[in-house]
Amino acid sequence: MNDDDTNSINEADDTEGLSSDLNGETAVIAWSELVRHFARGVVIHVSVEIDLVETAECMTRDDVDTLKDWLDSGVLRRASDDDARDWTAREPEFWCVVTAPWVLVQEKPSDSSDATLPVVH
Repeated sequence: MNDDDTNSINEADDTEGLSSDLNGETAVIAWSELVRHFARGVVIHVSVEIDLVETAECMTRDDVDTLKDWLDSGVLRRASDDDARDWTAREPEFWCVVTAPWVLVQEKPSDSSDATLPVVH
């Protein structure tokens, strides 16, 4: 086995470990608990079209190309004042994971049970 093979294995292990760590840190949180983070400007809205944990991984790894694609398409964006007004009126729950300084949130479907997890690919 050469150094390139060893590096590839280590990178795969690191990615798998990061994914597992972030998945374990994911929790359900109410909008009322996110308001203070929104006020600080650190809430990032993750569309249900993309995976919350994968998004946190990309932010942690600083995967600029993937993040730029998601930002450009609108599936990843900073939460807006309109979002805050909507969430205040509806009081939804969110899947949430922190990738300091950011708080990534993905709205939990209203018809789901507590046992339902965010989409993980």
